[in-house]
Amino acid sequence: GEDEIASIGMCIGATLAGARAMTATSGPGISLYSENIGLAIMGEVPLVIVDVQRLGPSTGGATTVSQGDTQFVRWGTAGGFPVIALAPSTVLEAYALTARAFELAERFRCPVFLVTDKELATTLTTVDLDGYPVVALPDRATEAAGTPYRFRPGDKVSPLHEFGRGTTVRFTGSTHDEAGFITKHPPTVEALNRHLIDKIEAHRAEIEIVDADLESGADTLVLGYGITGGAVRAAVAAMRAQGRRISAIVVQSLWPVPETAIAVVGVERLDGELIAPAQILEAAA
Repeated sequence: GEDEIASIGMCIGATLAGARAMTATSGPGISLYSENIGLAIMGEVPLVIVDVQRLGPSTGGATTVSQGDTQFVRWGTAGGFPVIALAPSTVLEAYALTARAFELAERFRCPVFLVTDKELATTLTTVDLDGYPVVALPDRATEAAGTPYRFRPGDKVSPLHEFGRGTTVRFTGSTHDEAGFITKHPPTVEALNRHLIDKIEAHRAEIEIVDADLESGADTLVLGYGITGGAVRAAVAAMRAQGRRISAIVVQSLWPVPETAIAVVGVERLDGELIAPAQILEAAA
């Protein structure tokens, strides 16, 4: 596309025409995506959005690493509805999580973010190609007729109605009923909103991904995500070499937050105290 707004719009159109679509941007570009992210959420359009983070705001530091979009990808469009965001910390994870992003987008009919950063995108590394198996994406569930937005409870997400299949397709960014007609009828709007929330929140266990390196009897947990994952793993290895019992979790699914995986680690420790990044900087000064 000629710009970021056009690029994500083209991806939405391509998906509705039967393609698997992905778009990538950085910094201000994700801001320009905002309106169409909301359209994809409301219209239940599966697509993958890669955000290669850099230092902001605005144009910011185009060649400086940052993780400043972590909150933006969750709250960056109107309505506050939940999203799925994955965050690789290595090149191999970037490959695997890209495939997983497409699977989740199709499974839940929603946009899925792959949140990476400048360092991971520009770092040169040697890889073993045997560690990168070809991933076969599942066939997309589609229907040529019927109601395009059935607000099903539980595990069900309605098949996508694609353009060009010989039937009328209704697609809208407005509140709508199951047939795709615009409505402000309170019970219908409530059912729509609950559906958009529950199809993600009710399936956290299916979405959550963490790389947990847990040591029995550890009194310290180091938690990180994205490019900081390498520092987390290196720090834990160094501390263990000194005889310290310590555990690590590198979070790969940022949103929804993998609360279950993180909470389990704390069962052996009731007197733990959270150390904030500002305290680390203060101690190092």
